[in-house]
Amino acid sequence: MKKNIRVSAMFPCYNDRENILKLVDRVEERLKKYTLDYEIIVVDDFSTDGARELLLKKAEENPKLKVILHERNMGYGITIVDGLKNAQFQYFFYTDGDGQYDPAEIEKLIKVLDEDTVLVNGYKILRNDPLYRIIIGKLYNTFMKFFFGIKLRDIDCDFRMIKKDIFKDEEFFSKSGTICIEMIKKIELKGCKVKEVGVNHYERKFGRSQFFNFKRLFVVFLHLIVLWYNLIVKRV
Repeated sequence: MKKNIRVSAMFPCYNDRENILKLVDRVEERLKKYTLDYEIIVVDDFSTDGARELLLKKAEENPKLKVILHERNMGYGITIVDGLKNAQFQYFFYTDGDGQYDPAEIEKLIKVLDEDTVLVNGYKILRNDPLYRIIIGKLYNTFMKFFFGIKLRDIDCDFRMIKKDIFKDEEFFSKSGTICIEMIKKIELKGCKVKEVGVNHYERKFGRSQFFNFKRLFVVFLHLIVLWYNLIVKRV
């Protein structure tokens, strides 16, 4: 059942103490089953809830786990890029540390991988969130597809496997959640093969979203303007 691939699986973590170790264990179960070799990377973006202490202890017990600690809160985009830069294997998988996706479903992405596929992206079969978040999510997807010309079905689904070499020597502008738009658009601009797979989305049980507040939404809006200028106008 194993594929001839090696995977670096990464989780961004910010105050995800209640979820993060469970996610590490869940993804490791599948990586053992479906890959030749693997590593698990957690980039902790200056958690203050004790998550990093748990992660460091876990890393002492598990040599497959690599923990990267930020000494201040750097933002989601920098956290993802740090994971990407520290990944040693060909395929880079990441999903969020809040437990709204089941990392065991990485097997769905692995099963459809082939040599030519650069991105396998999940799409939410059904979004389990409050109504206002569902509405904002649909609007976000619609506007991003219109302004950036993105073809992907569910831009807002942070459950993806990327062939790491596509971003060799790539510089990223995004420091916030706009990193997802930037990565996907850069892949599409290169004309790479992309596949999409339906995945389950679960209600958040612990913590709260760091994205859905007015201040952060405003910052993301400003970042999107800069990103649109760089990717669509300047094409850099």
